[in-house]
Amino acid sequence: MIKHRGFPGRLPGTDYQFTIRRAAKEGATKLVARERYADRKPADRRADAAFMEALWLCFGTEPFERGNLDAGRLSWLFGREVVPAEDPFDPASYEALLVIDERRARAAFPEAFDGRGIWEGASA
Repeated sequence: MIKHRGFPGRLPGTDYQFTIRRAAKEGATKLVARERYADRKPADRRADAAFMEALWLCFGTEPFERGNLDAGRLSWLFGREVVPAEDPFDPASYEALLVIDERRARAAFPEAFDGRGIWEGASA
């Protein structure tokens, strides 16, 4: 499992995890597209936006390996803003390649792309 050095481990001031420390003995948790409902807590939406910003700053439009990125956090974006970059795609592989769908990501999380940075004042 590749570890993305320099990628934030969590949203500062919260327990929202962005990366994992080590590979699971049972294998990678399967990525599934989670439905984001309009009544989600503001802190949850802020964590999604901060995670998208971190993905954009680290990878941009280039495909990236899932590696140590948290499956739960990725699943909130998977199938919409983050899509498979390979076919066939194994959603339960640490080596799976993903890519940001920039158009959809900018529409869903404009604050992640506005250059002001979500990291300042990130507490819940």
